[in-house]
Amino acid sequence: MAQQPGFDFFGFGNKLGDESEVRAKFWRTAKKAARQIPFMEEVVAAYYCALDKKTPLRAKGILLAALGYFVLPVDVIPDFVLGLGFTDDIAVLTAAITAVSAHITPAHRKAAKEAIADKS
Repeated sequence: MAQQPGFDFFGFGNKLGDESEVRAKFWRTAKKAARQIPFMEEVVAAYYCALDKKTPLRAKGILLAALGYFVLPVDVIPDFVLGLGFTDDIAVLTAAITAVSAHITPAHRKAAKEAIADKS
């Protein structure tokens, strides 16, 4: 997709986010959302599933798109709106996790549980 000069489509300015930046944004958003998303452990398991080399490309694409929507600052309902901010994120994440649930393994869930315990 061609972008016009001066238009910052993703909010990153002239630099693309590297992997460490994307990971940091995921954890920052996950920490903010943990109190509002009742299935946060499953979201983190989906994150680990998306990073797993054994996960099929189609499942990775679905999960990365949903997780990208979750961490990007552009939202249908802004996340800072009290009580409603994460409802669109919840809908997108629920649909994605349901679509690829067969690929989220016990190892992903275990890693998620441990990561959440470490980040708390």
